[in-house]
Parts: sequence; C-alpha cells; structure tokens
Amino acid sequence: MSERGVVVTGLGLISPLGDDPAELHEALLAGQSGLKAIELFDPSLLSTKRGGEIRPFEPERYLGGRNLRPLDRTGRLLISAAARALEDSGWTAEVRDGGGDRELSLVVGTTYGSMHTIGEFDRRGLKLGPNYVSPFDFANSVINAAAGQAAIWHKLTGVNSTLSGGEASGLQAIAYAADLIRSGQTDVALAGGVEELCLESSLAYSRAGRLFDESQAGGPVPFDAARGGFAPAEGAGLLVLEAAEVAEARGARILARVAGSGAAFAPERKGDLSAALARAILGALAEMTAGRLVGVASGASGARDLDAWEAEGIARGLAAAGAAGDLPVTAIKAQLGEALGASGAFQAIGLIATLADGRLPGIAGLNATDSDFPLPGASAATRTVPLGAGALALATAVSADGPAMALLLAAP
Repeated sequence: MSERGVVVTGLGLISPLGDDPAELHEALLAGQSGLKAIELFDPSLLSTKRGGEIRPFEPERYLGGRNLRPLDRTGRLLISAAARALEDSGWTAEVRDGGGDRELSLVVGTTYGSMHTIGEFDRRGLKLGPNYVSPFDFANSVINAAAGQAAIWHKLTGVNSTLSGGEASGLQAIAYAADLIRSGQTDVALAGGVEELCLESSLAYSRAGRLFDESQAGGPVPFDAARGGFAPAEGAGLLVLEAAEVAEARGARILARVAGSGAAFAPERKGDLSAALARAILGALAEMTAGRLVGVASGASGARDLDAWEAEGIARGLAAAGAAGDLPVTAIKAQLGEALGASGAFQAIGLIATLADGRLPGIAGLNATDSDFPLPGASAATRTVPLGAGALALATAVSADGPAMALLLAAP
C-alpha cells in the first residue's frame, strides 16, 4: 500500500493560557504569561513558587454532568482536550455513533502520567494500610491510564498508545499517529500529550536543579544568557489527524498537513544530543525543500544545558539541510512553562496558527543570548513570516533522557 497524505482537521487544548487555539495564539503574540503562583499544592519545598497552573480548571464545562469521580486530574485534562478536538474537527458524538466501522485512534505523549495519583496510592498504603487505598487511584496509577480513560469516555475504538519520551513525548505521539495513518493502520487519530502539575514530579526536578531558582538571578526564559531553569507546567493538547482522502470525502476543514517527522536518540546526551536533533531535523525535511521553511518552534524551556544543546542541534540541522541561517525561531515555554508531554502539542498548535496568519510569536523576556549562540533568528519580537503554497514550519524537542524529535507541518 502506498503512503497516504496526513492532514490536521481539528485542535483541542487546555493550557495555562486558555482552551481556544486562536486565543492562545493571540496571547502568545501579545507576550502574555501563563505562569502564576502555584495553588494546587504547597510549593514551599520547590526552588520556585510559580508555574503554568491551569486555574480555574472546570472539566464539567467540557464534559457535562457525567460522573467524573473515576478520573484524576491527568485524565480530566486529556478527556477535556479530546472533547474540544473532536468538536473542532467535526467528529461529534453523533457523527461517530453513525460512522459505521470508522474507528478513531488515540496516541498520547506523557512523561509521568498520573504521578500524583501514584504517589497518593503509595502513601495511603504505607501509612494507613492496604485497606485504605482507593480503587479509583489504582485504576489511574499506570502511565497509559489517561489514554484508556479517554478512549472509554469518547468511544475511541481504534489504536490506543501512550508514549513516554520526556520533553519529546508530544511530538513523538503526533509523528507516530501520522505514521499509523500513512501505513493504513488507522484513518483518523487524536494525537498529542498531557501532563499534570504536581508536587511529586516538580520536587524531583527542583532537587535535580532543573527548575529555576527564585532566590537567584535569571529566570525561565528560553535561550536567554541569564536563564536559570524552567517553570513547571501542565496541560493537554491534541491534534485530530486524518488520511487526506478521508478528510476530503467528508468535507472536513483542513488546517495543515503533516509533511514529515524525524526521531533520533543520544545515549550519552550532551554533544550527542545536538547531533541527534540535527539528524531528526534532516529526517523530518527528507525530500522537502528547506527554503520553504518559514519558522521554527523550539522546545527550549530555560534549562541551561538542554537549551544550549537544542540550539546547536537546530543550527546544525538547518545548515545541513540548506535552510536560511537567520530563520525565525520561537520558544513558547517562556509563557506556558515546561508542560512536558503536552508541550509538543502546544508547539504544533501554535505553528498551525502561524501558517494560517503569518505571525510567529517572539520569545517573551529574551534579553541577551550567550556569546556563541548559534540561532540569530531567535528574537523577543513577533515576526511576520512569508506564506503561500508549500510553506513549512518545524517543531523540535529534546529530552534530558536522550530522545530528539522534529515535526514538519505544511500550510494546507
């Protein structure tokens, strides 16, 4: 079977800057920040007291009056984003119920899944004994629980996969779902990521020195010379991907095309991670003309080491592909924080908006870069980028554990 084209027909998100893709795009362009004082838990043990918390989060707004008790925060975030994406794409409950044998798949990227649920389950068992643990907690304690709950809730009977590749998870999920469609294993898939903000994972990052420290100079500004770590965040984002002929047959609105993807791994990280990302970028571009690239959405978060390796990897990959050396680069985690598995979906959703209106957000708060910084196109200013038939945009991410990912999107 020949490979099929893959298009994006819907978007759904729950983010620190809202639940509407157009509103998110405008907020990013305006330099608004989704970082706020953390209230979900006591942050006194963390080096920072601010994060990308979604507040208020009212899942009933998206899911109606159905019983939410079996769902933890991660599940509620993902199921809410899925509801938004399905509605946006036209795959409403009525359409799906009358869709015959058309199965919708789900691919979710996450770093930890329901880390707070796992911790709470263990704490109760250790402190109070096994008779006091919650059966609801146990059902949500596996990393693919949110994807399973979302499939049950929305009757997604196709492929159901959860990928865990750290900061690269969201882009991995989108690329994998596109591969499933190209190969004919599914016709329609929701793909993206989810992550909750919780004490357990945030404390681990704080103790590892990955979060920015409010007591010291420097903050969570990607690529900035004074960056001191990232701000923890949460959210969920999903793209509805379809085989091009399926979308065209039902008269769906086409938002973008998935033009390519590339993945690589660096077992020793450090310099190898830059080389891995360069390979991933070349893989994503493949037979595409790099001159059609109009911008890059980097996964940089303010982390000193990962930001430097990602910048070098982007520069090496673009140079090898023959792209312009001053290609505009943004990094939206300056405003959203590091939402791990959800971040890749946020980057992709932002790029789709850029491919629609030609505006690429700047990197909010970027003041000065390191003297050897290799990306002259990174700027705090919003840029107008050229559009037209075949315009391409690239999203990248690297994970502290070694994965590197690149996703190529094209204007419809």
